[in-house]
Amino acid sequence: MADSKPIDRLLSIMAKLRDPNGGCPWDLEQDFKSIAPYTVEEAYEVADAIERGDVNDLKEELGDLLLQIVFHAQMADEQKLFTFDDVANAISDKLVFRHPHVFGDKTAATPDEVVVLWDAKKKEEKSKEGQSAIDGVTLGLPSLLRAQKLQKKAAKSGFEWHDANGAWDKVEEELNEFKSATDKDHKAEELGDLLFCIVNYARMNGLDAENILSATNRKFETLFKNMESVLEQENRKLEESSLDEKIAAWKKGKAL
Repeated sequence: MADSKPIDRLLSIMAKLRDPNGGCPWDLEQDFKSIAPYTVEEAYEVADAIERGDVNDLKEELGDLLLQIVFHAQMADEQKLFTFDDVANAISDKLVFRHPHVFGDKTAATPDEVVVLWDAKKKEEKSKEGQSAIDGVTLGLPSLLRAQKLQKKAAKSGFEWHDANGAWDKVEEELNEFKSATDKDHKAEELGDLLFCIVNYARMNGLDAENILSATNRKFETLFKNMESVLEQENRKLEESSLDEKIAAWKKGKAL
């Protein structure tokens, strides 16, 4: 194992962990569904390391994400479904097919031209009779991101407002419908419509609603912790402070 390539070593370790004779009881108990949440979590941790600009964390989190791929491939290999090599070969074939400007006779001088070729190749791959223009947007995505992707696919088919003004008018329409809703279920439905339309308005203005909300979440965390610090400096306990006292501390905390 010492002289093997790093990926071969990792595959060998994973096979040993899943070996019924002397393997790890926890690893042996897992299946695709039980591991899936960890796979999603590790992808988010990669994104978080990138956002924080922490290269050492990024290296570690990429390793954790790679482990998830190896784990799934090992379980598939045990069931004679596919192997890790099959996974690697499939993505290699896909990359070559979708980059005819690099591996074929097409040309693309700009990123926009590359996107046109990429979309054409994806459409060629997915061309099936009866397939919807918005198929292929995975259910596993965060809701805001999935809304953006659905809207983008719909727009490519021509189902799109002429400009962002039309999208904003729809936001206001949905806001009024939400305000007019009388019961909880109706309010929930109208709020969903409103959120979807806000995401669409953001997209048409070149804004990424998913990233924007993530940044706002981080901002809220910082400001909330600043508020706690202000209250602590004033010898006040968070749970015992009134709302007015919390708001006053919040405003002071914004200056920290």
